Amino acid sequence: MAVSRFMEWNGNHSSVTRFVLRGLSDEKELQLILFPIFLGIYLVTLLWNLGLILLIRMDSHLHTPMYLFLSFLSFIDICYSSSISPRMLSDFLKDEKAISFIACATQYFVAAWMGLAECCLLAAMALDRYVAIGSPLQYSAIMAPGLCGKMVAGAYVIGFLSSLSQTVSCFNLYYCGPNIIQHFFCDLPQIIPLSCSNPFISQIILLLAAIFIVFGSLLVILLSYGFIAAAILKISSGKGSAKAFNTCASHLASVTLFFGTVLSVYMHSSSSHSMKQNKVLSVFYVVLIPMLNPLIYSLRNKEIKEALKRVIKRATY
Repeated sequence: MAVSRFMEWNGNHSSVTRFVLRGLSDEKELQLILFPIFLGIYLVTLLWNLGLILLIRMDSHLHTPMYLFLSFLSFIDICYSSSISPRMLSDFLKDEKAISFIACATQYFVAAWMGLAECCLLAAMALDRYVAIGSPLQYSAIMAPGLCGKMVAGAYVIGFLSSLSQTVSCFNLYYCGPNIIQHFFCDLPQIIPLSCSNPFISQIILLLAAIFIVFGSLLVILLSYGFIAAAILKISSGKGSAKAFNTCASHLASVTLFFGTVLSVYMHSSSSHSMKQNKVLSVFYVVLIPMLNPLIYSLRNKEIKEALKRVIKRATY
């Protein structure tokens, strides 16, 4: 039904012009319940991340490498969530969740760009924490604004080039048969199997991105924390050790949530049970983590709380 309606004849063959997203659930009643919940989460994500970016920009005490990285992480989270959430919200109110070929490619390109950039940025933040704890006296000299800017630009460029190569290779494949994506957003592992042409190059590009960017970033983070642990053990006072670890706690929580859910989704068997499980896990890294990140970094952070008090005081008086 949906397959035949979104096909066009091209000589002796028919090609897919649209995909159909299965969404989170087929139950209409559940979709109407989920709509206000996910709308609330998306609005909170926008407000918290924009608020954190503005606070970092407005308070000069927060013009340090750690908060520079944090403001760019918030920007990534806004873009990442916005590439998927609005479409998902509109689909909750539709009977037929159709998405055009171009819109699907655009959604994947932006989501993959931001997701891969976040991997690289979390690795850069781990290096920043290692320098802060391992070489506190040389920290300002090592983590100069120029280097921080290059690290942020590098994260965006790597994410952009990788996402572009994945999107171009996947959406240049020929699609002539089933057009139903078993997900609530356009995701390559669910789209590539629908192709009628040989997907070998697309699969190789996807695998290389996973190895070099995702696992590469994770390796940098693990090595950085290995050196951080060694540096903390050298600190003689218990209070100093606790303070040093406290500066890493938020980043460590963010890394565990992000990489934990991403790896659990993409390293799985393709059974129908695991597909339902993956949809639920995908909600965590697509919808919930962008909302939780600013909260994780702000909740126990005295500098952010003090900066907020200063901004409120200036606004009041």
